[in-house]
Formats: sequence, C-alpha cells, structure tokens
Amino acid sequence: MIKKYISIFSAALLLCAGTVSCIGDLDVTPIDPTITLPDDVLDSEDAYASLLAKCYAGLTVSASEGPDGGADIDGIDGGYGQYLRALFYMNEYTTDEAVCPWNDQTLYNIHGLSWTTSDVFVTAMFSRIYYQIGLCNEFLRRSKSSSFRDSQTMKTYEAEARALRALSYLHAIDMFGNVPFATEANSVGSTGPDRISRANLFKWLDKECDEMLAGSDLKEIGANVYGRLDKGFVMMIQAKLNLNAAVYLGISDAEAKEYFNKAGTLCKDIKAKYPALHETVEIDGNSYHELFMADNDKWNAKEIIFCVPQDGNNIQSYGGTTFLIKAAIKSGEPEWMAAMGVNDGWGGINVTPEFIKLFGSTDSRNLLWGGGPNGDFPKDLADFKDFTSGWSAYKFSNWRSDGQPAQAVNFPDTDFPLFRTADAYLMLAEAQLRGASTVTEAEGRDAWTKVRKRAGIGEVTNYNLDELLNERGRELYWECWRRSDLVRFGKFTSKDYLWAWKGGVYEGTGVDEKFNLMPIPANEINSNDKLIQNPGY
Repeated sequence: MIKKYISIFSAALLLCAGTVSCIGDLDVTPIDPTITLPDDVLDSEDAYASLLAKCYAGLTVSASEGPDGGADIDGIDGGYGQYLRALFYMNEYTTDEAVCPWNDQTLYNIHGLSWTTSDVFVTAMFSRIYYQIGLCNEFLRRSKSSSFRDSQTMKTYEAEARALRALSYLHAIDMFGNVPFATEANSVGSTGPDRISRANLFKWLDKECDEMLAGSDLKEIGANVYGRLDKGFVMMIQAKLNLNAAVYLGISDAEAKEYFNKAGTLCKDIKAKYPALHETVEIDGNSYHELFMADNDKWNAKEIIFCVPQDGNNIQSYGGTTFLIKAAIKSGEPEWMAAMGVNDGWGGINVTPEFIKLFGSTDSRNLLWGGGPNGDFPKDLADFKDFTSGWSAYKFSNWRSDGQPAQAVNFPDTDFPLFRTADAYLMLAEAQLRGASTVTEAEGRDAWTKVRKRAGIGEVTNYNLDELLNERGRELYWECWRRSDLVRFGKFTSKDYLWAWKGGVYEGTGVDEKFNLMPIPANEINSNDKLIQNPGY
C-alpha cells in the first residue's frame, strides 16, 4: 500500500508558492532576473507532477513553510484558513453537530447564524476556495501549452486538476451561490473574473463532470495510487450536485426529478463498485471507528473513495485532522491525550444535546465523550463558552487500528475521508425518497440498511426523509456535509428544527432565510464591480 504519496508537496510548495486573492493572479513576471520562473522549471512530466501535487496540497496544508509559515493566502491565519478547517467552520460550527468555546474573532456569530459580509471565517473559506481554483486553472493553463501535453500521463494530470477544480466549485455553489467564475481559458490580468449565476454554474459543473466521466483520461475507480483521485471522486461530486438541484436551481422537488434520477444512477454505480462497506475489525473492535484512525489508508479500496492525506512527519497543518483530534479534547489532561494519541488538547469542539439524542445506546457510531472521559462534565451545553459544558467526540483518533501508535504525536497520520461509499449509499436512498425513478424502494432500503447494520442497529424501520436526515447525521458527523444537508432538507434556518445556540440563544431559534447562503465577502465585492451581493446582505 502506498501511504502518503504526496511527499513531493515540499517541492510543489517551492515551485508554486505565492499569494492569491482571487482567480488567476499567478501570472506575474518578476522584475528581478535572478528569480526562477515557472517556465524554467516546468520542463518535464515530473515537474508537472510536482505542480499537480501543489493542487492536491491546497486541500491539505495552508503554508509553504511548515504548518503555519509562509501562508498561502495573505491576511488569513494559516490555521483556520486551511481548506478542511475552513470547511468545518462553515459546515459544522453552523449546525447541531459542533460548537466551540473559543472567543476567536467572529466565531460566536458563526454559531449563531448571524455573520456579516466582513466575517473573517466566511472570507477565509471563500479565499481558500478561489485560491484552489486559481491553482488548478494555472496548472491547466501551463500544461496545455507544454510540449508534451499529448502524453497520456499529462492528460491524466489535466483531468485530475479539472476534478479538483470541480470540487471547489461544488463548495462555491453550495455556500455562496452566484460567484466569480473563470477557467484556464480566461486571460490573466488586473480585471476581476465574471460573475456566474448559481443556475449556470450548476449547468457548467454538471457538464464538466459528464465530460470527465465519459472520457478515458481519469483513472477508473480504484486504479489510481493512494491519495490521488479517480472517477469515483467525480461521481460523488456530480451526485451531490444533482441531489441538491432543487436548492441550486430554485425549483421544487417535483421539478427536480430528472436530477434526482441522475443522482440515483450515479450512486447505484458507486454502490456496484463498492458493494460492501468496511467491516474488518482489528484491535479497536469498531469497524466504523477504524475509518477515522491513523492507518485508515488501509480501507481506501473498501470504502474510502477519496481522502485528504495527513502525515505526522511530512504533511503538517493546524487544520485537517490535527484540528479535529486536538480541538476535541481538553488541554493538559494526560488521559484525554493518551486516548487520542496526541501530545496536547485545545479544548475546542463540543456537540449539541440535540445531536446526542440522535444516537441509541447500541449504535457503534456513538463515539462521544460522555461529558469528558470520566463523565463528570455538565451535558446540557448551557454555557457553550466553557469546553467542559457539553459532550465532545473521539471519532477521529491518532491511534492505529492494530493498537500501535502513529508516527508522531504532534501531528496525526489520520487521513480525512472526504468521500465515502456510506455517503453514496444514503444518497441512493434519498434520491429514491425524493422521487427518482432510477432507484426502486427496495434498492434504497437495502443501501440504507447496509449502513445501519454496520453500526449494529439493524433494518430501516422509518423509511422517510426526516429519519434519513438523522441517519446522515449519525453516519457523517464532522465530515463537513451537515450544513448542506440541513439546507437541502429545509431545516437550516427553520424555526421548526432547533438546537442549542442556533440563532444565538440557548434554546435555539429560527433565523432569516438569507443565511442559507453565505455572503460574498465585502472585500471581493469592493474589488470587482462585476459581482453582486447575495440577497439580504
């Protein structure tokens, strides 16, 4: 098994270091003649492999010099500006799955669904998305002019860069709606990129996925080396896009049937390639938990469609699973730190009481600290600004499933599973429940039941959308899909679905529907007159 193949990150960081505020700001010729230009080093397929690795690294690290030195994006903290950590802030801290006591800038506004156009965390997410898009565009721009672009290797590299760009555009359409848009075809200059409507971005992204899946440049499912994407990655992007069609296009579920059909077909195809979930149990005794441990690279052929690699020695950041593990435990508590395989705790992530109630006592996915390892913390989250109020989770761990320690305790080896087949199984059932004719009820029930049986809770009894949302919470918590799910189910801003501190009050309250979308950051609006702010902001 090839583990953490992206050891060329360091070379890539040197090759493509720099700051990007938006799309396409990478083509600036330096005055100093001693500076090495990209054209001088992009002289082989290996050089392009390093540049592609930088595109992958955009998901993993946030700086070119260790975990926080030489930040990719000027003015954005290297910790909370890391892609996965920013995604967690937007898609988990805004929901019933996570709260944080830290008084960091506008974090309480994120919990309370009361952010503004100048919110630092919203800006960090937007900037990280477009930094990533800019990297992928620059790779494609340069590769298409290379003398060896016709080789199959280069064609595969280009397809992977397109797929990584598609992921970031999926996050852009989901969180921000009508957004800046550019591809490698756009010229680089001082003019800001054009605005694309949410509906037109949907059409472009769907077509882009169609082309990548119909072609032969992307590796087939399971055929690429560990840490690099394949067609399963694109299938998941397209399935999520089409399952959210009613939201993104502003239409009813009845009008979105053709898109649910497409999502259902894609998820059936994924299930056919991954007909069983990971159920091998080693030392830990919990096959679900093994998916989030330090040796989870072992399960990529079984359930993990794509991961964001982490490596305690070579791939370090204050985001990713470092954040998910350390922020979930109390600082200075040897028992906590030993249990999670790390050397410190940040006292940062708790879950709401409402979320805890989703689990039964026999559910193996219930990886929650019962008010701390000794069960002695208050559990009602009445004071979420105190980490010892409420429950936290030990879902992500820096221990190996065979009982052995990871390489290091400062930064974990635990990879982040961005796409899992269990998610596709649940999307298959959801597509059927929303009216897809490409999926039978028996197929939907079977897929959902497989997820439940792995958790030890048996057959589906309440086969309906509300219970499916609960199931998605139990299966996918802290994997950065919850806000998107709640919006799709009409629960995110609603007064009819509450959790502690929603709307900034302990008992929870409904909020303005404008918060179903994040605002375009004010600095982007001010610097690009082609952009229009989202309604209500």
